[in-house]
Amino acid sequence: MKWPYLYLAIWLLLPWSLLAERITIGMNYPQTGPYMFIGIDQERGAQLALEEINAAGGILGRQVEILRRDSKSDPDLSTLNVIELIDKKNVKMIFGGVSSGVAIKVSEICQNKRTLFMATVTSANATTGSHGHRHTFRTCYSAWMGGKTLGIYLKKTFPTEFHRYFFIVADYSWGRSAEDSIRIFSGAENKKIHKVSYTKFPGVTHQSFINKMKLAQIRKPDVLVLCHFGAEMTKAVSVATKLGLKKDMHIVVPILELSMCEGAGPEVMEGIVGTSDFNWKAPFAHEYENGKLFVRRFVDRYGRYPCWGASKAYTVLWEYKNAVERAGSFNVSDVIRTLEGHKFTLLKDEEQWRVFDHQNIQTIFLVKCKKKESVLADRYQLDFFQIIDQLPGNRSARTYKEWISERLKANKPIYLEKLPGE
Repeated sequence: MKWPYLYLAIWLLLPWSLLAERITIGMNYPQTGPYMFIGIDQERGAQLALEEINAAGGILGRQVEILRRDSKSDPDLSTLNVIELIDKKNVKMIFGGVSSGVAIKVSEICQNKRTLFMATVTSANATTGSHGHRHTFRTCYSAWMGGKTLGIYLKKTFPTEFHRYFFIVADYSWGRSAEDSIRIFSGAENKKIHKVSYTKFPGVTHQSFINKMKLAQIRKPDVLVLCHFGAEMTKAVSVATKLGLKKDMHIVVPILELSMCEGAGPEVMEGIVGTSDFNWKAPFAHEYENGKLFVRRFVDRYGRYPCWGASKAYTVLWEYKNAVERAGSFNVSDVIRTLEGHKFTLLKDEEQWRVFDHQNIQTIFLVKCKKKESVLADRYQLDFFQIIDQLPGNRSARTYKEWISERLKANKPIYLEKLPGE
């Protein structure tokens, strides 16, 4: 019997008395909208972790139930979702995300309601920077971390003394912070030379992408940086390829994620460079045993490789379980204290919840999409990624001094809110 089905069978046989003592956790994620495919995979990863955790006895001996809500990547709808989950359903923790606009709003609500928020997919710098809160922990990497990893590569390969850049950017918190971060570390900070054009978010049209790509053709950059995500990144790269831009310029994206590559297809994605903090190839390339086991269990259960969101949701639930059990309590203040500074190894090499901003410090991978023939040779036709470099988290993340600078610019205190007794 496959492992996940064994866990499910055990869970179904548990006494109803234990199920009656269950705790509830709220999951706010996009089941629909431009980021739905990343959201669907978060749900898959969460379900896998949920079944494993309940089969292992739950959390402090209590079975766990996840209450799911569709965010549609809409901050206003997410506000209603989270308030309902906290006030009416009494959830112990909120997790999920994709849109950074959603994550920032949810973070504020959870801080005000003293509920733990473990953000899965949200890369805007503001999430743990200018809008960081004591009750929020971010599992994924920030735009700064990805921008530094990609920027080092670009500065070496396409130095701005000899090459021009052109940015097409989704006009919201993540898109702009991705642009800013890549500019800093690539040396393309002069916007008069390395120009930018912004697209509406959400709701950018196909024709808008055509217009932006034609503008790029007129500018004739050596490097085209597409700061888009989800279905929008798929559209952007597809239009760029159809118009022949890949013949004349090097295309990079801040985040390379499996479902986006799958949506665009191997011919479109061939040669595109970006970053990731987890992809299904990393455990096998670096011999991360738990990561390999996760990928195999996911494949057995869903008949495909896990996307980025699956790994983040899976990590969140196991880290929450472990934090509660170290604290010996579901009390949010106790759980936060045991998370702060904690180091762990789960799906990759060592990660750490940093104390001063609650950012997950972890290795970032520089990734290039393989040739079409290589992708199609895979049994699922999903072997997109070649890891060409990596940067440790303690080198990619903002320093304490840089974090303080961002907080001061935003007129925020240079510490996260205090907990009772501090």
